[in-house]
Amino acid sequence: MTSILLTGFEPFDGETVNPSWQAVLRAQALWDGPEDVHIAEIPVDFEACDRALTDALDRFRPDLVIAVGQAGGRPGISVERVAINVDDARIPDNAGFQPVDAPIVPDGPAAYFSTLPIKACVEALTQAGIPASVSQTAGTYTCNHVFYRLMHTLQADRPDARGGFVHIPYAPEQAAARDQPSMSVEMAALALLAIVRTSLDVAVDTRAPGGALH
Repeated sequence: MTSILLTGFEPFDGETVNPSWQAVLRAQALWDGPEDVHIAEIPVDFEACDRALTDALDRFRPDLVIAVGQAGGRPGISVERVAINVDDARIPDNAGFQPVDAPIVPDGPAAYFSTLPIKACVEALTQAGIPASVSQTAGTYTCNHVFYRLMHTLQADRPDARGGFVHIPYAPEQAAARDQPSMSVEMAALALLAIVRTSLDVAVDTRAPGGALH
């Protein structure tokens, strides 16, 4: 049976919630397909997140992996295109560690592209009335770190598996005090389900504009 892994992050930077984990939990509860959907919470810790991701990949042996993170300030779902081989943390992680200009994998490739059908996913979300776009950067914090580590591991150990990363906005309770865009956890979970289904169904990505001018 097809195995799917969804990951989300624990809260960080003084927050009490992380909508990425809340949305992953809700998506698993809503899934009604024949495939097995597994979930894992990833620590916002540059060292511990590698172990948590590797443990989940070893345990569930997924055919499809979608890692999810919070991108406060973004107005919609961001389906990430590329992970880069650098940690450059603007703030310390939850363990107090703050790497600067450090490679994630020494001597690893400069970048990995998502193997999800990213433009078909954005198209599916837009058709469902969920704001979404292709993103050209997953940042240089733990989200990008996990994205890069995921793609590096899949290429080495499970080359037939597909993987990628999705950013979601703040939850409404986070955004209220910041005057920032937000998205309900329920909508974010529905977006993840649409991305999962599209990734399972679409073998060759849609050819459509999705780039950025800056």
